[in-house]
Amino acid sequence: MALVVQKFGGTSVASAERIREVADHVRRFRDRGNQVVLVISAMGKETDELLSLASAVSRTQPGRELDMLITAGERKACALMCMALHDLGVSADSFTGSQAGFITDTNHGNAKILKITPGRVQAALEANRVPVVAGSQGVSTEDDVTFLGRGGSDTTAVALAHTLGADACELYTDVTGVFTTDPRVCADARKLNTISFDELLEMTAVGCPKPAMRSVEVAQNYGVKLHIRSAFTWEQGTWVVKEEPSMEQPIIRSVTPDASEAKITVAGVADRPGVAASMFRRLADAGVNVDMIVQSASEHGITDISFTVPEDDVDTAAEITRSVADEIGATGVTANRDIARVSLVGAGMKSHPGVAATMFETLSNNQINIEMISTSPIRISCVVRQDCADTATQALHEAFGLSR
Repeated sequence: MALVVQKFGGTSVASAERIREVADHVRRFRDRGNQVVLVISAMGKETDELLSLASAVSRTQPGRELDMLITAGERKACALMCMALHDLGVSADSFTGSQAGFITDTNHGNAKILKITPGRVQAALEANRVPVVAGSQGVSTEDDVTFLGRGGSDTTAVALAHTLGADACELYTDVTGVFTTDPRVCADARKLNTISFDELLEMTAVGCPKPAMRSVEVAQNYGVKLHIRSAFTWEQGTWVVKEEPSMEQPIIRSVTPDASEAKITVAGVADRPGVAASMFRRLADAGVNVDMIVQSASEHGITDISFTVPEDDVDTAAEITRSVADEIGATGVTANRDIARVSLVGAGMKSHPGVAATMFETLSNNQINIEMISTSPIRISCVVRQDCADTATQALHEAFGLSR
């Protein structure tokens, strides 16, 4: 008998019909002698609808109340799933994050899990019932409802799988697994049967939307077997594995495009200690996540600094940067939303020279200018104009033979 935690995303439970289909899948899974714990996201776009409603009634939107509001979506979906399971003769109990034992810090909107005390979930399993847990939520150390942030249901599922000692954690979504690139951009994108944790972490860090990066980190740290698969075809998806030292890795596993960032450039910055620290500390204190950073060569003691931030934060970042620029005597600040990042990811590049050269030659041959570059041992990222992103992705996918 296997114990598996199965998480179903918003598109997987977006309608009454979809909920019934998931319930039938669970019934058949149990009929094969398995135990299952479900983690459910809010239906469809309900989280977005709740956020829109909050904006319509309030300008202040206190974090405590916002978390109380948006976690209602998952609670609603859990109750409906249990009703569908009961109709099929499957005993089930719904649990909020707090009832399932998720204790978090006090950071509303993006809370971190501190510990899990899943006594009620375990009791339901022992009674041969299906626990259905509301994803992306918990209760803080101050007894307030907290939201784990976007993609938090993935993290809920992986953390619960570790705590319960589950045999695997399956993340069901609207795609059949992890692909060599975005299938909407490249028609010949290929589904990967396996991928290493390190590679998937890099992919999620540079724009791969599913699964949530936090969930992959937790799975890697605690050795949770992770399976990314579709709730629409039910076919085998992509298993995330620990890389074997002796495994012959393909040089490149994926090309990951990301159009969700913007670039800030600070011109005429004095090249002296403490200037960058002052600027980036101010951004960090405002909760702005800075990704790629490039500083030009100093000329006559003056340099330019460019960095990328999430597009949703670009107005805040620009305002803060302009304030700091005035203090440090910089000559100007510009914000550019018309960019995209295209990244090559693959553990094999650590032992294969020439990857960067091939990437740059491919982009050059397609008349695509590179504005910024960043690297890690298994990733190379280039910032290009947004209208060049699809061409860059397709050309690189072909250059590295990823469709084969």
